[in-house]
Amino acid sequence: MRIVAGEFRSRVIEAPRGDDTRPTLDRVRENLFNILQGQLRGKKVLDLFAGSGALSLEALSRGAREAVLCDMDREANRVEKRNIERLHVENRCRVYLMPYGHCLEHLRSSGETFDLFFLDPPYRMEDLRSVTDALVPLMADDAIVVIEHRAESDVQVTEALSCYDRRRYGYVGLSLYRRKDGEKA
Repeated sequence: MRIVAGEFRSRVIEAPRGDDTRPTLDRVRENLFNILQGQLRGKKVLDLFAGSGALSLEALSRGAREAVLCDMDREANRVEKRNIERLHVENRCRVYLMPYGHCLEHLRSSGETFDLFFLDPPYRMEDLRSVTDALVPLMADDAIVVIEHRAESDVQVTEALSCYDRRRYGYVGLSLYRRKDGEKA
């Protein structure tokens, strides 16, 4: 895998071995970041189910200020740390090895907010209402939530979010959400 564009363009990063993680394809990442173009500079990113960390590392490459990565898989955690070291962005990243619920609670209790959220859960996980409910208190104004899912599935999210863009790339679907008008944390 490679970083597609930005500061770390063409730099190789590794993906976890085995079938437990599913790295976002380069062309899907490229298309996603074309959609997000101009909305990354200085932003704070939360990458849940981070796998290799490719999404948050691509965001950093394109101008995001900081990234928090969370995954409960030990191999994914090791790969994330190696990729962060390889790109020399240790001072711009935090990595958590824990279930997403614990991570979200920790971040909420710390009073943190984020501008951009990447959710790339296992494809069998289509009901994301509890995950996205927990994101709402962490959302900065105009925050964006990006969910990668199986193209033919219709993921379920909290009623506080509204889908504003949906794309399909072969078997991969991307859905982008914002908080509904008037919805506050």
